[in-house]
Amino acid sequence: MHLILTWCFLAGSLIKVVYLSSNNNNEADDKGKKSSNDCVGIPNGSSDYPVLCGRLHFAKFETSKINDCLEFISSKQLHQCADWHHESSSHDKNIIKATGGGAYKFADLFKEKLGVSLDKVDEMDCLVAGSNFLLKTVHPEAFTYVDGREEYVQIDHNDLYPYLLVNIGSGVSMIKVDGDGKFERVSGTSVGGGTFWGLGKLLTKCKSFDELLELSQKGNNRVIDMLVGDIYGGVDCPKIGLSSTAIASSFGKAISENKELEDYRPEDISRSLLRLISNNIGQISYLNALRFGLNRIFFGGFFIRGHAYTMDTISVAVHFWSKGQAKAMFLRHEGFLGALGAFTSYENHVAIKHRGFCTAAVPPAPIPVLRYQTLDPFHTY
Repeated sequence: MHLILTWCFLAGSLIKVVYLSSNNNNEADDKGKKSSNDCVGIPNGSSDYPVLCGRLHFAKFETSKINDCLEFISSKQLHQCADWHHESSSHDKNIIKATGGGAYKFADLFKEKLGVSLDKVDEMDCLVAGSNFLLKTVHPEAFTYVDGREEYVQIDHNDLYPYLLVNIGSGVSMIKVDGDGKFERVSGTSVGGGTFWGLGKLLTKCKSFDELLELSQKGNNRVIDMLVGDIYGGVDCPKIGLSSTAIASSFGKAISENKELEDYRPEDISRSLLRLISNNIGQISYLNALRFGLNRIFFGGFFIRGHAYTMDTISVAVHFWSKGQAKAMFLRHEGFLGALGAFTSYENHVAIKHRGFCTAAVPPAPIPVLRYQTLDPFHTY
């Protein structure tokens, strides 16, 4: 496998790595010329631009275990960019495109351990560029989640903008996207994935985010959450539009019950915590969409991870507060927006060929939509 280019998103809690691998042998024929199967460029006007042939791979690491990430990059030689363009200099080969706060925090460590410099790209630019890239290029990419079923959404590229991008990482950013390179961070909240992980670790002693999510699948939040029915004697409150099963107060039952932390199951705690955070993100997101008159809300970030209960809770929150007028939409490659956006920041005009189909990325111009075979959204390496 011939490894070519690597992009990183170094966030507060997780590090996401996307890299492109190529299996082309570039064998020469008896006349010393490259095989006709080689990718030599996509014509654009009077110029030809290099074509990168291969497959995108995705990997993630906890930021606290950054040495595992560095070892992974080193073991696969991802920091040694291939000579994919005849004008590449040796300096270019010692650079990894990176975004997020960790691109600054860990720059010296990458230089010391791998001998590479991190070419820092603006985080918001990358999130939006990655989202636009996926929505324009990959189908199916966006989907709704209702009653336990995924339903993929056909995206009209001529009617994509404006939309609200809600990126749920350690914290939450809400970005109004008006076009390629045209966006504004309009809101956000500090209650996000880091909150779920941090409080969950303190309350349940879980060692990882995935362990906490797995616990939540076996939990029952009604053991801890105070419901409307608990206040009104088990009946609905139609006058204010609340059913008896609606949550009146997250963790509210812990107030009146004579119990200590160890008396509650970790599974129920994690479930209640997940519900609390997902509900609030869904509500705040819709209110911001309403504020700017936006009809489309896309949710991304590694907090979601394709987790059914998380998507269901966010979807229900958006549906409730919009009175059924809006739907939450999710992205298959949700956790890698920043890393993919770093790819589109390359100065050279580039195209990726994947399984026989090509899609061109020509920053900063809009990305042409050509045929593209989608990747496995949850396949990590």
